Amino acid sequence: MNRFFKSRHSWATERVRSSGSFLKRLFKCFFHNKHTRRAFVKNVLLLGIALCLFGTIAFLGLFAWFSRDLPDPNSLTIREVAQSTKIYDRTGEHLLYEISGSEKRTLVQLTDIPSYMVEATITAEDRKFYEHGGIDIKGIIRAMINNIITLDPTGQGASTVTQQLVENAILTHEKSYIQKIKEIILSLALEKRYTKDEIMQLYLNEIPYGSMNYGIESASQAYFGKHISDVTLAEAATLAALPNRPSFFLNNPEELKGRRDWILGDMLELGFITQEELDAALAEETPVRVNISNMVAPHFVLWVKEQLVEKFGEAEVEQGGLRVITTLDYEKQIYAEEAVKDTVDAKGTSYGFNNAGLLALDPNTGEILAMVGSVDYFNDDIQGQVNVTLQPLQPGSSFKPIVYAAAFEKGYTPNTLLWDVETQFPTSTGMYEPKNYTLKEYGLLTMRKALQGSLNIPAVKTLYLVGVSNALDFAERLGYTTFEDRSNFGLAIVLGGAEVKLIDHVAAFGVFADEGKYHEPLSILKVEDSKANILYENKLEEEGSQVLEANIANMISNVLSDNEARTYIFGASSYLTLGSRPVGVKTGTTNDYKDAWTVGYTPSLAAGVWVGNTDGTAMKRGADGSVVAGPIWNSFMRSSLDGTPIEYFPSPSIPTTGKAVLDGQMPTTTVTIDTASGKLATEATPDRFKKTVMCGEYHDILYYVDRSNPLGAIPSNPEKDPYFNYWESAVQSYIAERNASLADGEVAMENCDVPTEYDDVHVPGNQPTIEILSPDNRDSVGSSFNVSISTSAPRGVSRVEYYINDEYVQTSTSRSGTTITLPSWVESGLHVLNAVAYDDVDNKNADSVELSITSSGSYTRFNITNPFNSQTIEKTQPTYTVVVEGRDIDTYDSLTLKATNAVTGSVATIGTVYNPENFATFTWTLPSAGDYILTAQASTGGSLIDTSPVRVLVTDPASSL
Repeated sequence: MNRFFKSRHSWATERVRSSGSFLKRLFKCFFHNKHTRRAFVKNVLLLGIALCLFGTIAFLGLFAWFSRDLPDPNSLTIREVAQSTKIYDRTGEHLLYEISGSEKRTLVQLTDIPSYMVEATITAEDRKFYEHGGIDIKGIIRAMINNIITLDPTGQGASTVTQQLVENAILTHEKSYIQKIKEIILSLALEKRYTKDEIMQLYLNEIPYGSMNYGIESASQAYFGKHISDVTLAEAATLAALPNRPSFFLNNPEELKGRRDWILGDMLELGFITQEELDAALAEETPVRVNISNMVAPHFVLWVKEQLVEKFGEAEVEQGGLRVITTLDYEKQIYAEEAVKDTVDAKGTSYGFNNAGLLALDPNTGEILAMVGSVDYFNDDIQGQVNVTLQPLQPGSSFKPIVYAAAFEKGYTPNTLLWDVETQFPTSTGMYEPKNYTLKEYGLLTMRKALQGSLNIPAVKTLYLVGVSNALDFAERLGYTTFEDRSNFGLAIVLGGAEVKLIDHVAAFGVFADEGKYHEPLSILKVEDSKANILYENKLEEEGSQVLEANIANMISNVLSDNEARTYIFGASSYLTLGSRPVGVKTGTTNDYKDAWTVGYTPSLAAGVWVGNTDGTAMKRGADGSVVAGPIWNSFMRSSLDGTPIEYFPSPSIPTTGKAVLDGQMPTTTVTIDTASGKLATEATPDRFKKTVMCGEYHDILYYVDRSNPLGAIPSNPEKDPYFNYWESAVQSYIAERNASLADGEVAMENCDVPTEYDDVHVPGNQPTIEILSPDNRDSVGSSFNVSISTSAPRGVSRVEYYINDEYVQTSTSRSGTTITLPSWVESGLHVLNAVAYDDVDNKNADSVELSITSSGSYTRFNITNPFNSQTIEKTQPTYTVVVEGRDIDTYDSLTLKATNAVTGSVATIGTVYNPENFATFTWTLPSAGDYILTAQASTGGSLIDTSPVRVLVTDPASSL
């Protein structure tokens, strides 16, 4: 084998040497032989002359051949008999529209056409018309280079007015290099045959202006109802704008107006009009109305026609007799139109909207099944011809699932915890402080509940965690086409600040429905020519493009179909449910109520609805997506899916990251703490010193994750994130405010470690000792008497409370005794005097004696009925209403309510009611936390009568005592 290769190498080397020797001999012969050089040069010159003569003769022959039948500029070009194009639904049985084969044309002389009509045409189509000889050499070279680079003969055309005339009047619309050569030759021939004015006259009488209108006079009559000689400058510019893309501009009035204004502006620069004429023309409205009839799904049909024109040319579509099978589902289209009309009729006036649109597609193929571009195509008052399904509009919160899906892809999960608290976000233009639709805060919750509740603050946080640019890149992977200019995009895009098209929006939700596969929206299945030859057929690629991991798509579907997770905002039976059928759905409403959306899907059907006013005016407050768009979406989905099997979304695998905040864990323990020791309370702990709290670490997510790598280590210095301090302070402020106003059953939240030891302050060894020295047992006393006591305590005695028959009488700070003045409710007879000694933390002990009271008090005929004795009052409100009632209360001159601090003995008057009737109420401004004794005292005829005391415990959730 080695010998074989060696011999082959030697043979090849010899051949090279031989070739080299031959070339050397040839070179030497040529340059060293004078006669040889002269003969070579002569032959080259003769060959060049021959080729030039041949090329000239061939060009002249082609020129003569192609120019022999050029049309008379004053006559109509003879055409083949036109055939109508028919557009069908997906079954081929329902004819949606027949594009009539009979063209409309009326010839006019150039002298009958206003000069500014010609000037507008030149400005729009060919500014060197009066300078070139039929073609634009530079433009052709530029187009050829581009087409060679792209290998696309249908690319840039660089067509002059003359070339356009040839293409429309003489040649077909075939796109090929041969066709282009013919076009150039005929254009040159046309320029030799006719004057520039004659060519312009032919052009204006021949060119298509859309909707079967050929020539400027026919277009003027159809669109403005007047002769071309009578059109205004603005109308002339509008007509001049049409030949570029007639079907597109007729279907998109705003685009047509934009091209009109561009033409007018450039006419000023070219010196055709004055500034005053420009200003007047720009201020003029020039709406173009296309008169159509017998058309089903007009917005869809005209959009399909626009696509056909892009592919086959205006003339072929309008005269070629095509048979077009579209993707439209006829029944679903009827359901869609009915749902839109019924809701606009039922709710439009009360909620202030006059228009709506709907688009539905098969998420497994991208086939468009229904398209309603407005509630009424023929209603000019609502700009009904505008197809809202193709217009960029702000989606409100319906864009949130896109951002959350991007977050899931980055490592966050539906269980990830976020704080829904009012938070400031610093931006280059100042502080951005989003609010929830309900204007409430919902505290700590999962991404699942945040998304399903459509909460704005967690959504903005999620976008920051993902990154604005990353979120937009992610959205473009899902098919959005409106994010080219990102200079003005910020955190508000998650709330709908970036415009999207309904068709893109529904297709993106379709990615979730089809487990991460994107299918470009499709409207045409097959196109045949008049002889049943297939010109185009879509070969459906059901596998689609996998733009998102299937499990992430399934997680979003799992969240969006979780009706229980959104019940706290939308209720259990909203328009976002389809009975037992699982459905992923999201609403959206812009802050100014200009746009309301509902977009949702099952595994086989995705649909989106927009509601609003086409002119952009706001609806009434309350016109949110669930209220005005939801009914349309619900009605369409129920009708379309009726009788079909219930489909279920694949169950996702929600990852467990091992990071508590991402897995939905905020470790907390609810404990009752003794506030004196800071340890766990026991049965011996007085109520005044008990506090129940949820103990844990309460921080915002930036405390636990690095947003660029959420699955990485917990940040050692979270303050490096520019948003950390704003988010963290908002959380701590929320916790403080929440703890200060707890609702019934709520427990305070505190950043604390759970104690492991029990209260060692309130123990028997710390109890005081007390002995009543005088009076002695069974002594007789009057209404006022002295009490002598002996007390001691390890922590010292802070106060002594005195009771008669367990009813509070008074408090003293003296450790040796006090003088007791009995209240009027104590009657004569045997009573028990009880003295209770307390230390500083309410460790207590008591002693008692039985006394004979000799002076009789007044019988109490009224009592404090609210609050009741031993009641605990939580200071969740600043005031409390105290009620005093009883028999013959209306006989008193006045009632005065007092509150005595049982610890300090200080007395505060709450208020006085004069001449009470039946009962009296007092507004008690609640004091700081503590024990209080409430007593009411009546005045009648100069006498004072006391009620029995009511002892209450005031607790303050915001206070640690």
